[in-house]
Amino acid sequence: MSQNQSATQGNLNKLETGSIARLLWEYSIPAVVGMLVVSLYNVIDRIFIGQGVGTQAIAGLAITFPVQNVSAAIGVLIGAGAAARVSILLGSKDIRGAETVLGNAFVLTLINAIIYISLFAIFLDDILTAFGASTASLPYARDYMQWILPGMLIMNVAFSFNNVMRASGYPVKAMIAMFIGAGANLILDPIFIFVLDMGIKGAAIATDIAMGLSAIYVIYHFTRRESSLHFTKGTYRLQFKVIIAIIGIGAAPSLVNLAGSAINILVNRELMHYGSDSAVAAAGIFTTYTSLLVMVVIGICQGLQPIIGYNYGAGKHHRLKKAYWIAVAAGSTICTLGCIFGLCFPQLIARAFTTDTALIAHTSHALSIALCAFWVVGFQVVSTTLFQSLGKAGKSIFLSLTRQVIFLIPLLIILPKHYQLDGVWASFPLSDIFATVVTAAMIWWQFRVIAKSVPGQATMSKN
Repeated sequence: MSQNQSATQGNLNKLETGSIARLLWEYSIPAVVGMLVVSLYNVIDRIFIGQGVGTQAIAGLAITFPVQNVSAAIGVLIGAGAAARVSILLGSKDIRGAETVLGNAFVLTLINAIIYISLFAIFLDDILTAFGASTASLPYARDYMQWILPGMLIMNVAFSFNNVMRASGYPVKAMIAMFIGAGANLILDPIFIFVLDMGIKGAAIATDIAMGLSAIYVIYHFTRRESSLHFTKGTYRLQFKVIIAIIGIGAAPSLVNLAGSAINILVNRELMHYGSDSAVAAAGIFTTYTSLLVMVVIGICQGLQPIIGYNYGAGKHHRLKKAYWIAVAAGSTICTLGCIFGLCFPQLIARAFTTDTALIAHTSHALSIALCAFWVVGFQVVSTTLFQSLGKAGKSIFLSLTRQVIFLIPLLIILPKHYQLDGVWASFPLSDIFATVVTAAMIWWQFRVIAKSVPGQATMSKN
């Protein structure tokens, strides 16, 4: 065994033998902290914009969410897929295969980002208008997107390979990478927005620079020979089987982001039809608050993914089930606490983003309806991660679509016709409840399949 292989096994052996609770804590806490920091800088970004520029700027920023979700979807398609595949391969002791996935993922990230950034740049105004921008909010949305577009490639590299870093046994370094980007953004935001008086454009430039620093740190890690997984000559030539394996697993979380874009577009258009820019701004605050909570759950899932993937590859089924249920308990607790706080103190949340009394009232009313069933979301998100980590692409994709497409889109079309704006807000909790019922049924069935499978043959299972 080579020195690099010995280092890899020494770094990853605890995934197969260590305490599940301790492993989930060790892997999840850095991920949660990192995701929380990233979420907080997004929140603070919007607070700075709302307090320093105004309500129309918040509405304009909300219009850009679908575009940014598309960028995130491309990054997740490759990054999450590569991370899950790397975990399974390392569990099967196939280090060369894991490095091939890493090299192919890097090339795919560059190609895809260049294509979608070019398309967005050419059709920017048409896209923003189609996404629900009004005459008043379009200039703000355009100013932000013109400067954030060049940085989307950098963001894809930073976030995608941060996932792979964690999956290859470096949860703390993955957290540090997020701290670098988030910390730089928190420092640069007020400088560009207030000191340099660049407004919403300054927020975008600050984000670009911050993500650039994070990307440099992540890429440097994978160029070092001391790392258990690193860029290796001969792994950059795209291989069809590798691409299919990455995309197949990453399709589910990617579709969640794409569905988020579709939902944001539909929500913004419905809100403009039945309300105004104030309603769109309220949706932006609602999305920011819930995203903060979901990102914490995703941090738990990022810690869960290598544990499940590795033990599934090693045939340790009892360990992956225990890890899943601990993660469900943690994710459900986060969403329940967030739900209670949002329902009890909606005005406090709204005031953090704006001083406009009408927007505060509108946002408070929206939160009191839209958050009613948010406590079930943790279970749904963790369960989707389970199927993704097992390499069950079809099931993971279907489960990803239930909450944000299969149930939510019809509700957004039907309910507002009868209840106007309240119908838009009520669509969210109803979709959460319906999706949870489907999720529970799928989890019950999948664990029956796992119980009947032969330990050690997990990677060959088609169920």
